[in-house]
Amino acid sequence: MTAIPQRRIGGNGPLTGVLSLGSWHTYDRMDFGEAVRMLRTAVDAGITLFDVGVYGLPGATPVFTDVLFSAMVRAAGLRRDDYLLSSKLWLEGYPERELRPQLENALFRAGVDHADLVVLGDLRRDDTDLDALVRDLAALREAGLLRHWGVNNWSATAIRALHDFAEADGLPGPVIAQLKHSVARRSIPDGAPFASVFGELGVTLQSSDVFEGGLLLGKTGRQIGRDPGGVRAAITASAPEVDRIATALGATPAQLCLAFTLTHPAHTTTLFGATSTAQLRENLGAVDLLDRVGADRLRELVEPLRADRGVVDPEGP
Repeated sequence: MTAIPQRRIGGNGPLTGVLSLGSWHTYDRMDFGEAVRMLRTAVDAGITLFDVGVYGLPGATPVFTDVLFSAMVRAAGLRRDDYLLSSKLWLEGYPERELRPQLENALFRAGVDHADLVVLGDLRRDDTDLDALVRDLAALREAGLLRHWGVNNWSATAIRALHDFAEADGLPGPVIAQLKHSVARRSIPDGAPFASVFGELGVTLQSSDVFEGGLLLGKTGRQIGRDPGGVRAAITASAPEVDRIATALGATPAQLCLAFTLTHPAHTTTLFGATSTAQLRENLGAVDLLDRVGADRLRELVEPLRADRGVVDPEGP
C-alpha cells in the first residue's frame, strides 16, 4: 500500500497525511476488532492525524468514541509518536468555564498527556476576549497540554484578530482553520477573505463535512451539523450527479468528494469518517483519482455541484 502525501500544518507545524480520520459518532458504532484494524491500516497508509473530541452534551446519550480510541491505540500497538491527536475545546461558558479542566478531561478520556492540535469550537459570542483566549492557549501550551491550535468555522476577521493579538503578545497564533469544504460548500474556503488568511497569516486548511453527513453520497439518517445558507435540500438533490461524475471517472462518489478537497491551494488535510477497513482503503483512492485526473479538470467537473454560491458570505460566520 502506497503512503499518501504529507503536508504541513500551518507554517511550522508537523507534517501529516492529506487525509485524516474523525471520530464523531464513529467508533462506538463499530466492532472493536474492526476499528483496531482500520486504525492500524490508516497509520500504515500515512494517515497520522486523528480528531478525537468530546462531543457528549449534558442530558444527551453519553458518547464514548474518544474513550474507545484510547483502547484502539493500545490494541493496534501504536506508540504516541506514531500519530497526532487533534482535540476540541468548546467556548460555551468561556471564560467562566476555564479551558484547562476541559482539555485535561479530553486528554484523560483519550488516554494521552497532550494534544498535538487543539481546535476551538464555533465562536458564538461577539464579546469574547480574543486576546485573553490567545494567552490562555499559550498557557496550556507552556504546561505541555497542547502543541498547536486552530479554529473551527470562524470568520476570516476573527482569525486575523487572533493572529494579531498573538503577534503583539509574542505568542503562538492559530495554525489551521477547519472549515466546511466540499463540492457543494465552497464560498468560504474559496473566497477572498480566506485567501488573505491563508496567504498572509500562514494558516492552512483542514476540510471537514466533505460528505455533508453522507447526503452527497446518497445516504440519509446520520446526525449532521448546521446548514449555513439553508442549502441542504439542494445538496441532497445533487447526489445523483455526484454519482454520475464519479462513475464517468471510474471512481466512487466518496473518492470524488475527497479528491476535490485536496485541490485547494491552502489544503493540509481532509477530515472524514470511516466505519470499516474496506471503506477506508477505498477512500484512499481519492489520492490516485486526483493524480489521474488533475486538479484543474476535477474542479471544472464539479463546478455545477456548488450549492452555496451567492448564498453564504465568504467572510464566514
